[in-house]
Amino acid sequence: MRKLLLQTALVAAFAGSAIAVAGPTVNGQPISDARIDVVVKMMEAQGQNVNPQARDQIKEQLVNAEVLRQEAVKKGLDKSPEFAAEVANMQAMALASRLIKDYEKANPVSEADLKAEYDKQVAAIPEVKQYHARHILVKTEAEAKAVIEALKKGKAFDKLAKEKSMDPGSKNKGGDLEWQEASIFAAPFSEAMTKLAKGEVTAKPVKTEYGWHVIKLDDVRSQRNVPQLEEVRPQLTQHVMSARIEKYIADLKAKAQIQQ
Repeated sequence: MRKLLLQTALVAAFAGSAIAVAGPTVNGQPISDARIDVVVKMMEAQGQNVNPQARDQIKEQLVNAEVLRQEAVKKGLDKSPEFAAEVANMQAMALASRLIKDYEKANPVSEADLKAEYDKQVAAIPEVKQYHARHILVKTEAEAKAVIEALKKGKAFDKLAKEKSMDPGSKNKGGDLEWQEASIFAAPFSEAMTKLAKGEVTAKPVKTEYGWHVIKLDDVRSQRNVPQLEEVRPQLTQHVMSARIEKYIADLKAKAQIQQ
């Protein structure tokens, strides 16, 4: 914060006599309200609340900077090439920032632009397969084979799950694991599940670290995890504007004679 205020004060100090005179003075050298306002606006743009007390602190910082500036001039530090380069850099960055703000104001992102970018990004989101499966988890392979035989004889899967399954999370729901991506399951479970057709049950028990599973696949769907436009509006607006600014800078550079 201190460094930022000092830099702002230095830029304003070298901005010339066109700045309106007001505010405190140091050895007759005025510190204008315009210089104070520059810092206030900068802080407000960063989301900081500038109350009267904060404004007084800004004035004090600029007074300190002016005292130091005058002493530096007495010592001839303003004559060094390093100082001239530093001031030139600060001036260039300040003017560049103003130009970008002017460009943004003249080229706002329209609703149509935003919707077009949203549709473009949504189209690029890959579809993800999700599986609606059920399972019955038992301790031994023999128990799992007995479950498969019971299913072959017409026993309902959900009833068997409630009777036999050791999984407390799905047992009372008839073994229902709800819609999930295959990656959340243990590898042997996932591999067996993804090979099933809708309505099919694994012909052999599937072993994982949790025990032995009998798996039934109820359904499969593909979908994109797409946020609503309003959820991403600020980020998307910034993305569109950033792309425009990059092109604007590239176009200006293409017209300029630049030698490295």
